[in-house]
Amino acid sequence: MELTEADKVQLDNLGVSTEKALGQIETFKEGIPFVRLEKAAIVSHGISKFSEAREKQLMDTFKEERNNLSLLKFVPASGAASRMFKAMFNFLDAYDPKKESLEAYIDRTKDKDVATFFEGYKKFAFYDLIQNKIKGKTSSKDEEKYLFVREMLLEEGLNYGFFPKGLLPFHHYGSHTATPFEEHLKEAAAYASVNNEAALHFTISEQHGEMFNEEFKTAGERVSAEAKVSFSVSYSFQKSSTDTIAVDMDNKPFREADGSLLFRPGGHGALIENLNEVDADIIFIKNIDNVVVPRDFEVMVNHKKILAGLLLELQKKVFEYARLLDEEQLSAEQLETIKKFMEEELNVHFQKEFQAYSTGEQIERLKEKINRPLRICGMVKNEGEPGGGPFWVKDAQGHISLQIIESAQVDTKNPEQLQIMGNATHFNPVDLVCGVRNYRGEKYDLQKYVDDKQGFITEKTKEGKSLKALELPGLWNGAMAFWNTIFVEVPLTTFNPVKTVNDLLKPSHQVK
Repeated sequence: MELTEADKVQLDNLGVSTEKALGQIETFKEGIPFVRLEKAAIVSHGISKFSEAREKQLMDTFKEERNNLSLLKFVPASGAASRMFKAMFNFLDAYDPKKESLEAYIDRTKDKDVATFFEGYKKFAFYDLIQNKIKGKTSSKDEEKYLFVREMLLEEGLNYGFFPKGLLPFHHYGSHTATPFEEHLKEAAAYASVNNEAALHFTISEQHGEMFNEEFKTAGERVSAEAKVSFSVSYSFQKSSTDTIAVDMDNKPFREADGSLLFRPGGHGALIENLNEVDADIIFIKNIDNVVVPRDFEVMVNHKKILAGLLLELQKKVFEYARLLDEEQLSAEQLETIKKFMEEELNVHFQKEFQAYSTGEQIERLKEKINRPLRICGMVKNEGEPGGGPFWVKDAQGHISLQIIESAQVDTKNPEQLQIMGNATHFNPVDLVCGVRNYRGEKYDLQKYVDDKQGFITEKTKEGKSLKALELPGLWNGAMAFWNTIFVEVPLTTFNPVKTVNDLLKPSHQVK
């Protein structure tokens, strides 16, 4: 397929190589194969579950090492709040308080989201703020409720419908409301600070930079005074060079009305480049909308420390064995000890042919498997929440590994694969503690550990025309496919996401 000179100029401006764009077009043509699930990861086979004594031991390990480490909290925060308010935007379009009562509207439409919203809306952290703004402007209760939603969402009001999710008022503390951004500062102070200093990195949309800076001026000062911790906060944006080319239904480049190529954001998997540009001994990763109120704070913090303690404990052995392997003066007994450690504690699988390799070949294979980024992933019991889950997966070469897999990656028309999915007992809350350096202190190039075959092809429309879009392998899915991975059960109270505005009405988001 030939690209025009104008196409090449456009690619150059985006920072996308011609080879990369053509490779993406080939991916559309070839399709992305489904992953092959071997088994669901469960407690005792792929997921660790610790006793209280063991948890205390791991927390003590982290406590002992903490002040000699560099720590960083990495928070994907570019999500817009618009999807949170989808039901309420629909309500604004469909409801006219002058023509029918709210009760009649809900009865007619059977809109459970709107019913839930108004049953509990006095519990929202922003309720008083909006009520004060609309007071005296309406003649009926139903009109007041309609005006409440307008004030909440639209540009002429508070404009929450177009806010970044991280800057919405989530929790009400009486004297003030707290955004997820502020709650993440509190978290960092509790488990990611060293000598009363904490570093955080947020990936945000470029147009929201000033809004985050303004929030940091007030929230940062407040949390710093309370926690006696100073903060270093940095930001990055999803790069235009990670956008992916769109194609029409015949797998030819989709063109805009002016003839230019259409590119679309590559999804959160693009953030592996952002993660690759930060560095620390331990990097904590957690989504912006997953925050807790004070009563669950200690449990959440303790389990972050448990995961970090396990990382440090395993890393100590990894570094010791990696150093020995580099010296290459090992006995058969030492090689077997290293192999056993990797199988039993790092969940590494070796194929049967390993035993037939020469000593030199075995050393090279062990080196290749042990010298990888390491991630400890919290997993919560599956109670019906949407999201990826922990599975044993076999790739095209027959290698078996632990992966976080989304349902879209699985051939659900295959009864065997569907049954394995149904056997999953846990799901992924995005609760990662990562080690990204080798034993020499050198940072791994994280882009070398991405499985490009774990992306997603989706169908979209643009101005009424159908197209195919390509999402890059997800940040904690295919983008970390070749990391060494350990799953650990953590309590459900540590997982408190906000996917819709009504999630803020749950008891787990009520401060009182």
